[in-house]
Amino acid sequence: MQINVEKNPAQSHLNTLGVSKWPTWQKEISTFDWIFHEQEIAYILEGECVITPKDGSPVSFAKGDLVTFPAGMKAS
Repeated sequence: MQINVEKNPAQSHLNTLGVSKWPTWQKEISTFDWIFHEQEIAYILEGECVITPKDGSPVSFAKGDLVTFPAGMKAS
């Protein structure tokens, strides 16, 4: 299972995905466990994040990145 981070995706790609209509999720600085029950895609509007898949290496992403999380992944 691999997290895919697309740096500075083309606006046409974001438009195709309908990113401007997605709900916005905010979270204060914290550490918590998470399970991706289905594939999730996030477009980062501000800030940065480090997510560590169970039994994997940390993955960093930040403002302007389009991130795809695979279904079934457990992380913190």
